[in-house]
Amino acid sequence: MAMGKYSRVDGRKSSNYCSTISMVAFVALCLVGVWMFMSSSVVPGQSSNVPVSQGSATSDLQEGSSKDGESTENSNTDNQSDLEDDSKVTETQTETDSNQAGEENQGEKSQKDPKTTSQTFEDGDGKKEDENSGEAGSNSDSGEKENRSGEKSESDEGEKTTTDEGSSENKNDSETDGGSGEKSASDEGEKSTDEAGAQSELLNETNTQNAAWSTQAAESQKEKNSQSPSDVKKDGQAWKVCNTTAGPDYIPCLDNWKAIRKLSSTKHYEHRERHCPDEAPTCLVPVPEGYKQSIKWPKSRDKIWYYNVPHTKLAEIKGHQNWVKVSGEYLTFPGGGTQFKHGALHYIDFIQDSLLDIAWGKRTRVILDVGCGVASFGGYLFERDVLAMSFAPKDEHEAQVQFALERGIPATLAVMGTKRLPFPGYVFDVVHCARCRVPWHIEGGKLLLELNRVLRPGGYFVWSATPVYQKLEEDVGIWKEMTKLTKAMCWELVVIKKDKLNGVGAAIYRKPTSNECYNQRTKNEPPLCKESDDPNAAWNVPLEACMHKVPEDESLRGSNWPEQWPKRLESPPYWLKSQVGVYGKPGQEDFAADYKHWKNVVSQSYLNGMGINWSSVRNVMDMRAVYGGFAAALKDLQVWVMNVVPIDSPDTLPIIYERGLFGMYHDWCQSFNTYPRTYDVLHADHLLSVVKKRCNLVGLVAEVDRILRPGGKLIVRDNVETITEVESLAKSMNWDIRMIYSKEGEGLLCVQKTMWRPKEAELITSAIM
Repeated sequence: MAMGKYSRVDGRKSSNYCSTISMVAFVALCLVGVWMFMSSSVVPGQSSNVPVSQGSATSDLQEGSSKDGESTENSNTDNQSDLEDDSKVTETQTETDSNQAGEENQGEKSQKDPKTTSQTFEDGDGKKEDENSGEAGSNSDSGEKENRSGEKSESDEGEKTTTDEGSSENKNDSETDGGSGEKSASDEGEKSTDEAGAQSELLNETNTQNAAWSTQAAESQKEKNSQSPSDVKKDGQAWKVCNTTAGPDYIPCLDNWKAIRKLSSTKHYEHRERHCPDEAPTCLVPVPEGYKQSIKWPKSRDKIWYYNVPHTKLAEIKGHQNWVKVSGEYLTFPGGGTQFKHGALHYIDFIQDSLLDIAWGKRTRVILDVGCGVASFGGYLFERDVLAMSFAPKDEHEAQVQFALERGIPATLAVMGTKRLPFPGYVFDVVHCARCRVPWHIEGGKLLLELNRVLRPGGYFVWSATPVYQKLEEDVGIWKEMTKLTKAMCWELVVIKKDKLNGVGAAIYRKPTSNECYNQRTKNEPPLCKESDDPNAAWNVPLEACMHKVPEDESLRGSNWPEQWPKRLESPPYWLKSQVGVYGKPGQEDFAADYKHWKNVVSQSYLNGMGINWSSVRNVMDMRAVYGGFAAALKDLQVWVMNVVPIDSPDTLPIIYERGLFGMYHDWCQSFNTYPRTYDVLHADHLLSVVKKRCNLVGLVAEVDRILRPGGKLIVRDNVETITEVESLAKSMNWDIRMIYSKEGEGLLCVQKTMWRPKEAELITSAIM
């Protein structure tokens, strides 16, 4: 290569020009001969079509683990400079031969420094496995230099793949292409059939266009001011363990005692609402002593490890109602509740028998369970093909939501207080309250009107509480007030029925499907909301005692009931016909393309190419859901997905509910309302590069660590710069790099959380009682 450059710069012609040409040709032939000889004597050439197979080790193959300890970012920079130098080379025979000779030398180097390591981790059954892997000491140079000519093929854009599954050394070795642009294109065509090819084909299909869609932040007008941009240390983050009163159960936005002490009142449960610290914590939450890998679903529905959630208060006060019991090293859940001591399944059937139109798993697919306790009601509804968004506050009922999530049942921390719930309007098919301790009738029915906002027109409110079936003076008074309020809200009392086995009763109300009743009321109490009041605005929006009109225009969401489950999962919502999708296509076409995209990604990559034992996965979160395509593609697995729509993303959460899935709004500059160690897989599709523009990426990674269970996986799809930063942060937490892949500036990363915790502690003064 040097000879070619210098001879080109010299540019002088000698009288022996023909002799020079002959000499150059002779030298070129010699070099070709030497190259062919060396190629056959080193190792058999590895195919670039190496599929990603299960069981290989990534941390040993990724760029950045080279002999000199160079980071992936530096490797990418080096490779880019090499490509820029090569682009200056002209297409003379001498230069081509020099390229071939250079690659020959590189091939020799890659064979001289083989390393093998052993990686230990627990599989889904809690068994430890050792995997031997080969470490390519110079992999940062060998994975991306595929084409040495001035003509760039797709592979020139920096393609690299590193996996933790399959063989001991699984790397992309197509750099032996010796400068033929045509051959590179041919190789790329062949790659489309393997795992890496499928990933590269799909990396760029998830960037949304916000212009035609409003965001939750805009709707709510409550987005916090942008925080300072990320400042990630290139040499790794120095982590500390969080020192807080809550210890292993620390939730930053719910354990901010500094803010709670300043509250002027707690009458409306303000102390149970979110009060986030000014800056997101960058420490790691400790793990309880004796923590074990969570029990698999469905066994986890009935029992969990005691030391994973070492709280017994609820067992002491609710054990007689079959909520939870302590049984040796387990906490067991007989399936009971305050209103269904004899089991949730009987109670679920009792509701169905009371009103056949409920039609669990067909007409009724997504419900809201208020004051859920340990969420046994939602846990057993899975047997009826129903998803329950169960919620309860972090209160004196110690760890009730934590129990639910450890069991593998969907639940979140929330309270009926002074603000709207983080859900859009008109999305739940049924709202359920079984002795949920909410005073629905007070203050103009403000709290019941919030349920009216999120309940779908034609949907049902199931109220199982003592005022329905007891004749005590207090209960009689509450029943009269509820009767007056529900009539004023135009709710129809469809049925009251008593469950003889459990000795309880339930009243079932139906929300109207038109505005006829509202218009005929003699008094405007509760008042109708202003026309400017958006029922979908839900992030930090104060509650108001008003009702939104029901959509009657056939083209509007809420005017028609969704198709029955499971057809609604794949059917584009009828009201998307008149809209442009977030990717710029017509709405229904956009929806279908997104679903097809995620089915391909999940089937061709996630299920087999990540080293994830999906039989051990139960709780999944999509941190930036758009249409819910990722969750829909997982429908055949025994998992549930919390679809999170960031407040600064297009507001597509209503579409997710329309297709029979669920989720909530969130601002990822703040902590999520869940306990630590509650999710098995977090999925971040082009999220982190957006979030780090507003707030600290280190804080978000610390939040990911808080949410994930030890052994849990984080899947990141983003630009290479962000992938590199996250990889560096993951390594600094001693996480395992399961897979890394990049091409054309886009990347895919899968990392696994370990049990490692720092030794040094950081006192979080705002979280000390």
